[in-house]
Amino acid sequence: MTTTVQISNNPLPTLPPPEKYRGAVVEDLQLPPAFCFPRTELIAHAIELAYDRDFSHIPVLGKRRNLLGYVEVATLKKKWEAGEVNPTDKISACMTKFNRSPRTNPYTVITPDTPLADLESFLKSNVFALITDYERKFVLGVATSQDLEAFVSRRGS
Repeated sequence: MTTTVQISNNPLPTLPPPEKYRGAVVEDLQLPPAFCFPRTELIAHAIELAYDRDFSHIPVLGKRRNLLGYVEVATLKKKWEAGEVNPTDKISACMTKFNRSPRTNPYTVITPDTPLADLESFLKSNVFALITDYERKFVLGVATSQDLEAFVSRRGS
């Protein structure tokens, strides 16, 4: 019987999620507090605030602070530069709306206690994750795959 051994040029083995994150949860990412726009925010002010805070995706809230959708800052900037939107337009004209139908588009609740392995799985099919409180009333933060990468590099995994 012959055993084949494969040798990799990769100096560090890829660890499975439980070992890579060592039991860490979303709260361990130490994300900055969420920054949200009201749907009535002007595009010019929104772009200025987004670049001041260095955020790529910003949630948009309705009158009762309910989540309506999000703005992708790079797309918003491109539309502005192309003349597709005016600085005095409201952000609601450029936001991506959330599909609120649980039948056609179920959502995943991500809280500060969500394991990072679960967050990583979620981010494989999504650009970002909104971190909410347990009752889903407030957006606490926004997480991206870059946040996970930074966490792993800080930990030395």
